[in-house]
Amino acid sequence: MKYFVTPSGPPRLTRWLPPALLLALPAAAQAQSTGLLWAATVHGWMAAMLALMAAVLGLVAGLHARERPANFLIGMMLSWVMLRAASGPGSASLRSLLMTLLVLCGTQYLLRQQNWKRGWIDHALLIQCLVVPASLLLTGGQGGLLDEIWHAVLSLELVVAMGWALHLARRPGEADAPAPWGWQAALLLPTMAALSAELVLALLAPGLWWDWSPWLGLMLPVLMLGLGLQVINGIAQARVAAERQLVAMEQHLQERVAEVERNHSVLAEQKLEQVTERERKRIAADLHDDLGAKLLTIVHTSESDRISTLAREALEEMRLSVRGLTGKPVHLIDALGDWRAEVVSRLGQANILAEWKSPSEEVTHTLQARAYVQTTRILRESVSNIIKHSGATHATISSAVQDGDFILNIQDNGQGIPTELDGRLDRGHGMASMKSRAKQMHGQCLVESGPGWGTVIRLTIPL
Repeated sequence: MKYFVTPSGPPRLTRWLPPALLLALPAAAQAQSTGLLWAATVHGWMAAMLALMAAVLGLVAGLHARERPANFLIGMMLSWVMLRAASGPGSASLRSLLMTLLVLCGTQYLLRQQNWKRGWIDHALLIQCLVVPASLLLTGGQGGLLDEIWHAVLSLELVVAMGWALHLARRPGEADAPAPWGWQAALLLPTMAALSAELVLALLAPGLWWDWSPWLGLMLPVLMLGLGLQVINGIAQARVAAERQLVAMEQHLQERVAEVERNHSVLAEQKLEQVTERERKRIAADLHDDLGAKLLTIVHTSESDRISTLAREALEEMRLSVRGLTGKPVHLIDALGDWRAEVVSRLGQANILAEWKSPSEEVTHTLQARAYVQTTRILRESVSNIIKHSGATHATISSAVQDGDFILNIQDNGQGIPTELDGRLDRGHGMASMKSRAKQMHGQCLVESGPGWGTVIRLTIPL
């Protein structure tokens, strides 16, 4: 003889009949026995799944300190599994003890899941674990009415704990629920309804209870499986969130490293520029004090006009180089004044009429020192070409500021560049040098010329 025990209801004695004997039973009895066999099979599968789930949760709780409350869920699962196995006469006190452990673990897990803990509840549950089996032992361990009363009380306690957990999860800010309220309600409400229905049927309709109790009792293991899956899902979501956070941290770290590298590059460039600037000023001071003084002495003491002229030209070039080395920006209006005085003087000495056209609007821009030096040398080379090669009698120099660029046009009415240069305007007359200087300033120098109609040089540099 075997016993079928429903863990969520009073133990009932029944015989598992073989198929041959079922034929001799009335139809109602056959249907009842077949239902019990199916219920026993489903309960067995549930027990196996809960044991496996308890093992998985045990590994998780052992590896992650934040999942230690899952130990109560493990205790709840194992209590149900052992409660199902505890069948037979004289085991009423053992079943009651297991039921009290199930209620203790279930209540603790549901409430701690909502971060709600009270010391008096912990003490009351522990005392209950001693009182319930002790009271049954005093009656001889045969159960009976006292066993059914304790079962009803413990089931009611579990229903109240589920209801209070739902209440805590519903209030925003009161609890840090691991899952949305709707998901918890889908798990807890059917189980509460099943436990309540089982209590009502046991009290008012024992016949219906006998038919439905095995199936109503399945809701509690289904709840525990759902809670276990909820824990595993929370761990999976936490891992996904951690991976996303890790990716974000790596990206932020890469951005910070790139920023540090940029800052280091800027600081290195600034340091190099400072060192270069100091060296430029030192060289400029040496040129001005030593070489400049010697050239000036040659200019004033030389008896040869050619030597004196060459010394004066060298002194001018030296001063221009010194100005470029110092790195001090030059106001464009001052540069235009210097260029005009020099160009008009040189062309006038060569009997060439010079027409200078200044910008129509007021000029407030500045030129970098190197740009001023390079532009001056391009302008000097252009004037030298007009004097030496063009045969011109008139030259027009115009300047303008347009769209952030400084534009300088130099035009003469000379004979133009000879045709034997095969159209290569950058060959001879220093054209290549002028274009190279313009390129160094990120600008361009365009030359247009033809025999008999003069030459036009157009210099464009960014300000």
